[in-house]
Amino acid sequence: MDHMTAANVTATSAARRWLMLSVVSVGAFLSMTTWFSATAIAPQLTRLWDLSPAQGAWITGAVQIGFAIGALASSMAGLPDVFSLRKLIGVSALTAAAANLCLLFAPSVGVLLVARFVTGLALAGVYPPAVKLVSTWFSRGRGTALGVLLAALTLGSAFPHLVSARVDELAWQSVIVATSLAALAGALLILWLGEEGPHPFARPAFDPRHVKTLVRNRALMLANLGYLGHMWELYAMWGWILAYIRAGGPGLGTGDPGAASLLAFFVVASGGIGSIAGGIVADRFGRTATAAAMMLVSGFCALTIGLTFAGPFWLFAVVAILWGATVIGDSAQFSAMATELSDQRYVGTALSLQLSVGIALTFCSIHLVSFMAQIVGWRWSFLVLAPGPLLGVVAMIVLRRMPTARLIAHGLR
Repeated sequence: MDHMTAANVTATSAARRWLMLSVVSVGAFLSMTTWFSATAIAPQLTRLWDLSPAQGAWITGAVQIGFAIGALASSMAGLPDVFSLRKLIGVSALTAAAANLCLLFAPSVGVLLVARFVTGLALAGVYPPAVKLVSTWFSRGRGTALGVLLAALTLGSAFPHLVSARVDELAWQSVIVATSLAALAGALLILWLGEEGPHPFARPAFDPRHVKTLVRNRALMLANLGYLGHMWELYAMWGWILAYIRAGGPGLGTGDPGAASLLAFFVVASGGIGSIAGGIVADRFGRTATAAAMMLVSGFCALTIGLTFAGPFWLFAVVAILWGATVIGDSAQFSAMATELSDQRYVGTALSLQLSVGIALTFCSIHLVSFMAQIVGWRWSFLVLAPGPLLGVVAMIVLRRMPTARLIAHGLR
């Protein structure tokens, strides 16, 4: 009888973990739809405001800068380590919804970009705390759990492209309304049902020396270096894939704006499958090996997608979707490494620090791709992204060889 009772308790505990993972993942998915809401309608906004290519890059870049500053400030203040994760995520998602909705009433380009900046600032209170919240429910199988969460975040990023493909080209307001309502629903879901798990991290008072402690952790810094290589590629690819597909246009058979948006959705959304697969493989074979393999494939796609730019369509779609699956498939493992390699008292700060620096770097790669497109054309513009994953592969090889980091970074802790 005691054995049956223990088994029932274990089953209930497992069901509870997966229920909370579902709640947080759905809430994060709904909230993150605001990230690329304006990017998905960039062609309409460009015509409406008569934006230059450089100004068009700021539609995405303003969100990246806002997120980087928000995550860095959160890291320095230790917010995810001090405040309720449920409340932090919920309030941040509500703020993102409101800032996103402001796009409907922006009287100038300046206000438009400020609204995007605030959206990124708010989302810094959703992404890192959501990773930490899920981690409190999973001491084992954390890579898989975070892979599921990253899949939800990826689908949230892809969602505006789907909405844009299904509405009339001039009705860009529908995309903004839909994503704002989604973020509102995500905030309410987290506030209503979200709660921390049985493996909480310590909640210390703020101390600036926490960041110094994290920076001196060599294994963690190697994980972060791999993450920087990954981030150099990720958001520039996500931010410009729609423009890239449209530039290929007639040769790819995607001259219709709806068709281009739909393909962009599938490219970004394929990262959901890549994230889950990456999590499962990482928990079985190791985080460093999985991350290195993903970056090898994504870097290869960055190098070769230009060869398929003029078609045939099926070959371009295969390379683009494979790139979409692998460019994000390793992301959850870098988050998992941050939770496992850092001082357990400062996990939230470690996550925010990792994300803030990584997102700040994306601002450079986003603008570099735009610059290259103007100089050499869209076809070869993604070549500048390939060095990022190469750097990440080197960092993972070095980390894998470290005796003190081997068991932890391989998810066998």
